[in-house]
Amino acid sequence: MVLARAQRGDMQAFADLYRYFGRACFQLALRILGQRQHAEDMVHEVFLKMMDTIRSYRGDAPFGAWLKRLTVNACIDQLRRQRHSGEDDAEAVFANAASADADAAGAVDAGSLLARLPPRARAVVVLHELEGYTHAELAVLFRQSESYSKSVLARALKRLNALVTATPLSAQVLPWPNKI
Repeated sequence: MVLARAQRGDMQAFADLYRYFGRACFQLALRILGQRQHAEDMVHEVFLKMMDTIRSYRGDAPFGAWLKRLTVNACIDQLRRQRHSGEDDAEAVFANAASADADAAGAVDAGSLLARLPPRARAVVVLHELEGYTHAELAVLFRQSESYSKSVLARALKRLNALVTATPLSAQVLPWPNKI
């Protein structure tokens, strides 16, 4: 009933949807974007867009899945804008990344390991490994070939493996929190 009220423009219903889905959207955006402030901004953008487009929600998929798709698309668009502005050149970042990892001491969790990846590589890992997207779906999202996401994923997983291997035995690797 909250969804029907939101589709009619009820602001309290929008607030209820935010309370119910906001954290899950934030966690997904944080996993993809890697920075808390960017993730917070993205959640606000997604919910503003949701307010504008909720009338077009037909119910073909669960509302949470529809909202998750809005979040993923918004994050990919953000990464695309960063790439076009020169903030994210995955090839250059991977080439220069080895020197940045000398400080891998202490406790390491999956989130901090993912944060060490370039933004697009982190997005591919999160979407493929944690969210279950196929390479065909990633190709559409990133407007690249399937081999692009396969290549980025292989290099990212190799890099993550090297980071875990380089971590001292005294460091504890904590598991990634459950999926949303």
